[in-house]
Amino acid sequence: MAKQELKKEIWVPWMNRVLHLASLAEGQTSPNPLVGAVILDSRQNLVGEGFHFAAGDHHAEIEALSQAGKAAKGGTLLVNLEPCCHHGKTPPCTDAILESGLSRVVVAVKDPDPRVSGKGISCLERSGVEVVTGVLEKEAAFLNRAFFYRIRTGRPWGILKWAMSFDGRIALPNGSSKWISSPKSRKQVHALRAKCDAVIVGGQTVRTDNPLLTSRGLSKIEPLRVVLSSSLDLPEDARLWDIKEADTAICFGPESSKKLLEKLPKGPEKILLEESSPKRLLETLAEKGCNKVLWECGSSLATSAIKQNCVQEIFVYLSPKLLGGFNAMTPLADLGFTSMDQVLTFNDVSLFKVEKDLVLNVLVTRDV
Repeated sequence: MAKQELKKEIWVPWMNRVLHLASLAEGQTSPNPLVGAVILDSRQNLVGEGFHFAAGDHHAEIEALSQAGKAAKGGTLLVNLEPCCHHGKTPPCTDAILESGLSRVVVAVKDPDPRVSGKGISCLERSGVEVVTGVLEKEAAFLNRAFFYRIRTGRPWGILKWAMSFDGRIALPNGSSKWISSPKSRKQVHALRAKCDAVIVGGQTVRTDNPLLTSRGLSKIEPLRVVLSSSLDLPEDARLWDIKEADTAICFGPESSKKLLEKLPKGPEKILLEESSPKRLLETLAEKGCNKVLWECGSSLATSAIKQNCVQEIFVYLSPKLLGGFNAMTPLADLGFTSMDQVLTFNDVSLFKVEKDLVLNVLVTRDV
């Protein structure tokens, strides 16, 4: 093993701890990334650790430094993302690091945010701090894949979820779909919502299912509930209109009926898009600070989202049930393929079991 790689290897156990700390705030930090930090003293004993709780709160480095106090001097800071060097809602972390007297900073991955993007590392090195980079780099990039993707594309990381029977149906021919998946699977979906900044449905889902779309209290910050509707033909008494539990936004395009717009309930936010499309919607949600969104929509909107590259990950809850029906209620509409060499094929697939359900997790986009 090369000397440089051996130097990195010794920090791997502590960086694993850092990544675990960072993950504790999943779903709470947007538009900021997930960041954890560990501080070791000059003898490499743990003297401080922390993570970024939410946007506007102290960064992970500051939390760890506050624990370490004077013991940080001459020690090592491990952090999964390059320390910031700009003024935002909080002062630069690089300033606090230099003031603490730390002699070394171990960074998993560079921050792609143009305000940082190597500048934090350069600032530390110019001031005489040893900087080691690339420790568990792939793991750190994957943890913050949603943040990285938004910075790179201007859109949140999109997750598409559906539940279906063994014969590929998401509902009976009469539209009935409660419940295909098991109670534990539904609880897992609540946990998935808790890790997202917004949950998106179309008008048909609101009319048919009257969903609540919350994490059922699993998240301190409930995801924004988003309805994308070009017609604005929406029921007056939908549960989504009650914003006491969670905020709701109704998004529509310029073609939508002004009369129906005036009839919409007062509680939800009304957002006019340049066009009523998944791509324009996600660009708008990115501007609102969303890193990760969950598509829980019907087949037409799901298909449009896939076609417009708005789906980077898929969860399929496969229940051991047979629903039948000639007019199949399937999770996707026509993707327009005419031969098998055109179809979407995925290699990054994992499978796990929840009660009797099988759950497929598919990574559509690996590179972030």
